[in-house]
Order: sequence, then C-alpha cells, then structure tokens
Amino acid sequence: MRNRSHRSRAVLAIAVAALLGAAGCDATGGNSPAPRSTTAKALPSPKPTPTWDRSPESVAAVGDSITRGFDACTVLSDCPEVSWATGSDAQVNSLAVRLLGKAGAATHSWNYAVTGARMADLPGQMAQAATRKPELVTVMAGANDACRSSASAMTSVADFRAEFEDAMDTLRSALPKTQVYVSSVPDLKRLWSQGRTNPLGKQVWKLGICPSMLGDPDALDTAATLRRGKVQDRVEAYNKVLEDVCAQDRRCRFDGGAVFDYRFGTDQLSHWDWFHPSKDGQARLAEIAYRTVTARRPVT
Repeated sequence: MRNRSHRSRAVLAIAVAALLGAAGCDATGGNSPAPRSTTAKALPSPKPTPTWDRSPESVAAVGDSITRGFDACTVLSDCPEVSWATGSDAQVNSLAVRLLGKAGAATHSWNYAVTGARMADLPGQMAQAATRKPELVTVMAGANDACRSSASAMTSVADFRAEFEDAMDTLRSALPKTQVYVSSVPDLKRLWSQGRTNPLGKQVWKLGICPSMLGDPDALDTAATLRRGKVQDRVEAYNKVLEDVCAQDRRCRFDGGAVFDYRFGTDQLSHWDWFHPSKDGQARLAEIAYRTVTARRPVT
C-alpha cells in the first residue's frame, strides 16, 4: 500500500508540474521569458530646445535714419557709432554691445540701414544682411513711409504689408532660422507736440523734415488737425501690419508697441533737428530692444 501511495503522489506531482508549465507558456507567449516588473521608472523625456535664443551671437540691422544715428552727433550726418542697434558708443550701450560685449559687437554686428529708406527698400537690405548669416536681425522702418510731402503721398497699408512680407521672405529664403526683432514705428504726433515747443526746431522742420506731420507746426485749424490725425492713423496701421506679419513667423518678435508708446521728451530728441533720436534717445531704443530680445516670452 505504501508503494502504491508513493507512486500515486509522484504521478500527481508530475501532473501538477506539467499543468503549471503549460500555464506559464501560455502567459508569456511560448518560451519567452516572464514579463519584467512594471515598477521600473521610465526615463524622463529630453526638454525641447527653445525656439527663441535669448543670447544670439551676431546681429545685423536694417532700417532707416534712426538706426544710422542720423543727426545724433553732427548736423545732417549719419553717426552709426551711436546706433541703438549696433553702435559702439558707451553712452548708448547698443543692443549689440549688450548681447555680445564690446569686442563681440565690433566683429559680429553689421549695420545695413540707410537714411531715407522706406519699407520698399527693406528686401534689398535684408539680402545684404543675409550674406553675414547673423543670428539676429533688427528691423526699424516705416517712419519715412508716413513722413511724405503730404498725407495723400504716404505708403498705402496694403503696399506696406506686401513690402514687409517680401523683406521677411527674402531673409527666410536664405536664413530659415535667423531671429528677427521688429521695432514699432515711433509716435510721430508726439514728435510734433514735443518739438514744436522749440523755436529752432520749428525752423529746421521748414527744411522739409516730415512735412505730412510737421508742416505748419503751429497750425491748429481743422485742416491741420485732420492731416496730423491721418498720419497718426497710418502709423498705427503700419504697426498693426508689423505685429501681424511678425506673428506669422515663430522666430520673429515684435516689441509690442513699446517704441510707439514710449513717452519721450526733448532730451531724447536730436537738438539738430528735433526729430531724430539724440544719444539719450538711442539709448532708450537700445533698452527696449534688449528687453524684448531677452524676455523669456514674447511681448504682448
């Protein structure tokens, strides 16, 4: 009996082992090993590289007389060393100097702005700037599109948009990843209200500086008021274009209207013409640009 019982227990053990073995194969898919523990921690996903680099290593500037430092040093002359964008003057502390340091700005910043330029000239300037392969391009243009012989001669909003889009396309076709800082057009009506308090300034304006806004500066009749209002409305429309077009490019930052909104006084105006920025005015423009470029998020 003991032998029979012993054999029965042995047979039962073999049967149980076979059953468990079959169950194990079914659970893991044939002869594959048992699944690993699900308690192992997953590796963290790498952080995405930010689209906007707050510390570019080279700067090119395009635009008009403001970026050339016109009338900031001597009468009726460019003075690029005090340019808000690329100048070397310590009092201005330009955007390029703030970003690159004095030595870096001297070798890795370039100024392609031209006194008198309008938005139609920007595509050509962009093409020149692209040859340097800058990591950042600064744009300040539009004042001359509003400062015409009369309000009716101002660049239309549609043309202004098409020309700015052309300029951006010109840059993008050559440099898809270059960043762009776009300044708003300054408040021309405030220029009139500030400069008209100076008799010398009004005499200089008679030479033909922005006649659509500054012509007959003491006239306050209905016609003069309407004329200045049209110019101001056009400047605001230009700024909306700059904002809209820039918003379509993820590597473009508009200043949020900071230059237009800046409450400058006579200290920020050239005492040669009471229209262009003085050294102090150039420094204020550099501050606004640096704040926009280095902000963690775009200005809204």
